[in-house]
Amino acid sequence: MELPTDDRFSVPPMPEIRQKPESGRVLVLAPHPDDEAAGPGGALLLHRQQGDPVRAVVATDGIAGDPDGLYDKATYAELRRQESRTGMAHLDVEDLVFWGFPDSCVINDNDINAIAERTVEQVREFEPDIVYLPWEGEGNSDHRAIYCGGLRGLRRAGFSGPVWGFEIWNAMVPDMILDITPVVEQKRKAMLCYESQLAYVEYMHPVFGLHAHRSLIFNRGKGYGEAYRAVAV
Repeated sequence: MELPTDDRFSVPPMPEIRQKPESGRVLVLAPHPDDEAAGPGGALLLHRQQGDPVRAVVATDGIAGDPDGLYDKATYAELRRQESRTGMAHLDVEDLVFWGFPDSCVINDNDINAIAERTVEQVREFEPDIVYLPWEGEGNSDHRAIYCGGLRGLRRAGFSGPVWGFEIWNAMVPDMILDITPVVEQKRKAMLCYESQLAYVEYMHPVFGLHAHRSLIFNRGKGYGEAYRAVAV
């Protein structure tokens, strides 16, 4: 039986396919030390290869990433920061900012405002042209908080450039797919630097599996793509 027109499922539009990102100064808002690589890592290296300045902000201290106490608690936060520095060096990103917010806590509106104020500071200091942050459907409370607080801060700062939401925990219906095939091995090397997290979760498999899946749209299943949602500011 044919459904009435207003009951039909609409087909989402095909995403824009890009071989390189737009040029400009890039600010990344990452929830934990490793999200800056696992999410937009390929895009960041492509930005650097075309000469774009990139700053990565890591919002939390990441101390909840050792639930079994495998590491020295007194030095664990610094270990995660060092993993981030080492990983991002593979992506040619040396400008990192660590906010040190608590990891995996109950989040209220005051916390969102604190993230927003820090975001305003970064926008005014770094003057980015492009911003990357978690997409709105991420299935992790810290990722959601950075999305909400980052977006609130961008609005307060009057930011008018493109904002791209990246995926890690939940797959999105993308607005844009960036072909990262030429830099995928550098991204692998970057992510292997987060040894404290690989001790718990084999996230290389799902992250690069998702990147491989994205190639169905632009290269008949060959290669790798990072997916992004346009965020309205």
